[in-house]
Amino acid sequence: MNPAFSVIFFTTASGAGYGLIALFGIGAMLGLLPDDRWFGGVSLGVALALVSAGLLSSTFHLGHPERAWRAFSQWRTSWLSREGVLAVLTFVPAGLLWLVWVLCGPGLWTAILGPIAAALALATVWATAMIYASLKPIHQWHNKWVLPNYLALALFSGGVLLYGLLHLWGPALPLAGEAALVAGLIALTLKRLYWNFIERTQAESTPDTATGLGHLGKVRLFEAPHTESNYLLKEMGFKVGRKHAAKLRRIALVAGFYIPILLTMLALTSAGQSVAVASSLLAVLSLAIGILAERWLFFAEAKHTVTLYYGAERV
Repeated sequence: MNPAFSVIFFTTASGAGYGLIALFGIGAMLGLLPDDRWFGGVSLGVALALVSAGLLSSTFHLGHPERAWRAFSQWRTSWLSREGVLAVLTFVPAGLLWLVWVLCGPGLWTAILGPIAAALALATVWATAMIYASLKPIHQWHNKWVLPNYLALALFSGGVLLYGLLHLWGPALPLAGEAALVAGLIALTLKRLYWNFIERTQAESTPDTATGLGHLGKVRLFEAPHTESNYLLKEMGFKVGRKHAAKLRRIALVAGFYIPILLTMLALTSAGQSVAVASSLLAVLSLAIGILAERWLFFAEAKHTVTLYYGAERV
């Protein structure tokens, strides 16, 4: 599939934003966050800004962005519509949580609004993952690993971001760093399992089954249906070389998982505040680079069954 930057940025930025909202909401409910109005204002402000930027960028890939609002009416049958509805609903408790925290500080209302915002944030990530996991023609997406990967990556990126923000307001709560580490290890394991799945399995569809002519013999392309590229080939026939994909996987693993995990461990064990701050913020930067590479691969390695009609033997 075409790895459009707008969609890559959307899943990266909004995933981190929703992960941050979810973890902040849980922390607010349990009373684990600093009793500081600036901390809440900045943290939730960053989360809402990431979500807003991601959602806005997702419209750039549409042929007619001005019609995006019509998708909200299809929530009964469309995961894309459900994602849109949940994304808008999340702004209500998250926005109120930000407002109450800034004006009044943490208290009863933030403890109530926190888990509501967290639940809706995770539900939005869940709906986003299901947009892809529900597409049967794409073997690399229609599998059991996509949903847990999306949730784990959102919590990992949100956790690393929250841990970095906590350090800006003094010694961070060790539990926040430990939670980010656990989320990171889970996300790393799930990512490896996902890659192992798409490497070792293939879709059941072949040119034989796609045309229904398999009983006559092996079906192969005799001549291309046209001489120029078309929309299907541009959007669904994107090809990435194995060496290039392997290189990007290494970048995703090192920058997106290994370095952030090691830097978070350094921040947890460091006795100096300056080292902890630098380590946690560098972890955020490295994670952003790695997740962008991981997201690019998620789209570039996906193969649509329509390519079987254009010469592909397996997808």
